[in-house]
Amino acid sequence: MTPLATIKKVLIVPNKSESKRIHIVHLGAKKHDTPELVTRSHYQILEPVLGSKESAKKSIVYSYKHGFSGFAAKLTASQAKNLSAHPEVLSVMPSRVLRLKTTRTFDYLGLLPSTPKGLLHDTRLGSEAIIGVIDSGIWPESGSFNDTGLGPIPKRWKGKCESGDGFDPKKHCNKKVIGAKFFIEGLSAMRDGQYDFTEENDFRSSRDGVGHGTHVSAIAAGSFVEKASYHGLAGGAARGAAPHARIAVYKACWANVGCITPDILKAIEHSIRDGVDVISISIGTDAPASFDIDEKDIAFGSFQAVMQGIPVVAAAGNEGPNAQTVDNVAPWIINVAATSMDRSFPMPITLGNNLTILGEGLNTFQEVGFTDLVLSDELMEASIAQGATKGQIVLAFTPNFEAKEKAERVMKAGCAGMIYAQSVLDPTVCSSFDIPCAVVDYEFGTDILYYIQTTEVPIAKLSPSKTLIGRPIASRVARFSCRGPNSVSPAILKVCEAISGGYKLMSGTSMATPVVSGIVGLLRQIRPNWSPAAIRSALVTTAWRTDPFGEPLFSEGSTRKLADPFDYGGGLINPEKVTDPGLVYDMGFDDYVHYLCSAEYGDSEISKLIGKDYKCPWPKPSMLNFNLPSITIPSLTGEVTVARTVTNVGPPGSVYKAMVENPFGIELEVNPKTLEFGSNTTKITYSVRVRTNHKVNSDFYFGSLCWTDGVHNVTIPVSVRTKILRNYG
Repeated sequence: MTPLATIKKVLIVPNKSESKRIHIVHLGAKKHDTPELVTRSHYQILEPVLGSKESAKKSIVYSYKHGFSGFAAKLTASQAKNLSAHPEVLSVMPSRVLRLKTTRTFDYLGLLPSTPKGLLHDTRLGSEAIIGVIDSGIWPESGSFNDTGLGPIPKRWKGKCESGDGFDPKKHCNKKVIGAKFFIEGLSAMRDGQYDFTEENDFRSSRDGVGHGTHVSAIAAGSFVEKASYHGLAGGAARGAAPHARIAVYKACWANVGCITPDILKAIEHSIRDGVDVISISIGTDAPASFDIDEKDIAFGSFQAVMQGIPVVAAAGNEGPNAQTVDNVAPWIINVAATSMDRSFPMPITLGNNLTILGEGLNTFQEVGFTDLVLSDELMEASIAQGATKGQIVLAFTPNFEAKEKAERVMKAGCAGMIYAQSVLDPTVCSSFDIPCAVVDYEFGTDILYYIQTTEVPIAKLSPSKTLIGRPIASRVARFSCRGPNSVSPAILKVCEAISGGYKLMSGTSMATPVVSGIVGLLRQIRPNWSPAAIRSALVTTAWRTDPFGEPLFSEGSTRKLADPFDYGGGLINPEKVTDPGLVYDMGFDDYVHYLCSAEYGDSEISKLIGKDYKCPWPKPSMLNFNLPSITIPSLTGEVTVARTVTNVGPPGSVYKAMVENPFGIELEVNPKTLEFGSNTTKITYSVRVRTNHKVNSDFYFGSLCWTDGVHNVTIPVSVRTKILRNYG
């Protein structure tokens, strides 16, 4: 322990008017034998800064004891600065509030319980898998959490259910929901205990007051619920990806506030200790993403989980379709974007000239018979306020926020229905309306507008929505899904694709994340010895680059285009291929330290993070050689050679040949061109020489590299940008 005199030399007298804020103090990996010693050391580190042991104990919100060492404490800015000078402190960062980010999904992906073989069959529907969900809690009475047909809880489980307001472990936990904890000290400290649960419609327990956590848990591991639907739409049997898997709930997100980082880290710590197989986190920051040793949040906790063999699956974020918005960018996290699937809810709009246009919307109301059709832009505010739109159907073009606001005022003034014309379809604009509402694109909106302008008495009819499944519906990367490239480490591609859906019909990367979490839980039962990196590699290299019918994926946005790896990452998850990828791009402790060294983190910072002395090699390793199942070169001037290592997880004696799809204007040369895995050879390193023919700065161009043995096609995306003049875009 550092002498007090050493600390006192760097003390700064705090301003008495300074307000206190929760700060997370990271001390790196666990260094002490018992949790009691860890807590005691935390008090001793904080005591010199606050002046007494009593002040230190009063200030600490949490002590982190499992997987990593650190604490959360209420500190002023100057106290935090004092503490950061302590030689045992890795970093001190202020707490942040993070945001919360089916009946068809798994049939669409081919994950069918009726097949005589495959992932679900081979894992007995995931009966031994334990999925930890860090979110807003759970509504345990939902049919998705019944434990009918489940066997005993896995003996390795170390967690428990905690009682609280509206949550009784004896009634609400079972062989499906086997763990339920809530973490509130961060919220309480941030609000000085002034969070009114009744007023906020939340519960001081694991019970979900938001609905988000319940939905996420059901998608990951919900039990079979027959005849589920949303007011008659999207009917079918609802189930999770791993319908017999067990759920461990960790509530760290609160109604009308969000998710407090000290609570999230405590939840991650408990999930590591309790023995979950995978951690699902549908939480993210505001774009643009940030990650470094001083702002690690989810990244730091997830690093400790991954080092102990627990995969962490997180949402890519919902700030798309702009570039460089992808969230949760730490390279050890499995990151999930969102697509649509082959299901839609067309809503017939019939005009008085017998033309029927199919809009989109969840209209479960009675049909609005033929009535007057008017254009919102032609209505004066005064006439709207006087009820001029009462009983009418209103068409509104919504290119901006003000137009949407006006349309909402029209709706509240008593119109019979709304039609939104949008440049990028977003059916969620109708979600808060209690009248029939449909969205159409500008092309169809213009057709309706032309009808209004050329007809003396324009009329229209709005019919209830229908459920349409299968072709000709195309899959699309969702407009809201965050895009690459990675704004923090441009040489790392960060997105692994999934599907959005659910019988409450919520959308978002939050809903796509548990699809992957459930599949990862299943995969861990088949491949228990695979590392989190090997699992991620299998997800990426076996993924579809089309939809399951072979049609290309498109990207929603201000302009429609064919999707690329910055939209979908590795591709669309293919659950029936992930157990047998042939080769994997594996990584372990040394590889992650390689990343930290190449990202210019100091030796002392890395030493504290990993819990032992470490010195980066010189010259420092290139991030281009980080063994991800992708190759991304953000700044190529002439040529560069990158290396990757593949591990054979298929039959011994396999022989693979390289197949290359060159990005436009880029040449890829693979050496060797053939990989031969003998009985004693499981790992082979290959190199790729990448050369540009462009003479100007370019944007990213995309290609791929595939190793094939005639049975397995191990495909990774390649992204290259030419930069002749480095600092000029």
